[in-house]
Amino acid sequence: MSFTLSAPVRSELVIKKSRFIGCVQPVAGRAAAQAVVSALHAAHPGAAHVCWALMAGGQSAANDDGEPGGTAGRPMLEVLRHHDLEGVLATVVRYFGGVKLGAGGLARAYTDAVAQALIGADKRPLQRWRTLACAVPYPHEGRLRREIDKAGAALVAVEHGARVTLVLRVVEADAAALAARIDDATQGDVAWLEPPAGD
Repeated sequence: MSFTLSAPVRSELVIKKSRFIGCVQPVAGRAAAQAVVSALHAAHPGAAHVCWALMAGGQSAANDDGEPGGTAGRPMLEVLRHHDLEGVLATVVRYFGGVKLGAGGLARAYTDAVAQALIGADKRPLQRWRTLACAVPYPHEGRLRREIDKAGAALVAVEHGARVTLVLRVVEADAAALAARIDDATQGDVAWLEPPAGD
């Protein structure tokens, strides 16, 4: 099971006079992550590096921002993977203290900055949603709405034409069971449709 975070959490480490300011936070995707990283660059103009790692939408990305290759972004990404996080951005702002840490020291420092932030993080299970669309004869609409409510699904749209067309969103793990209950409730008199584009 994947998890996400409910709110940003920060950490700060000082290692051989270098200051590492870590943060883990929920993000919707790469564009939101890039905006956060840009804001960090603007907020910390004296920082030597702003390194980051992202797990979002099943995709991952990592950036060393001038640190030796593989010593910052990738170790941070491994921490996110180890914690089964999704939709999460890890950033570490480094102020150089004048003492070189070496490749192993850098990897440990970036790993520790993210791991420390995660200690105080509120992780919650990531719910994946599925959109379903169906059309039923008018007499079944009330029954169908009750099944949708019982399942904790959200009714997104209703259209009254020759039949009643309903678009709903349900937790992916519950989608097959809800579809079966709708089939039963309508005695098979339901037409399953392709969900609207973008859902």
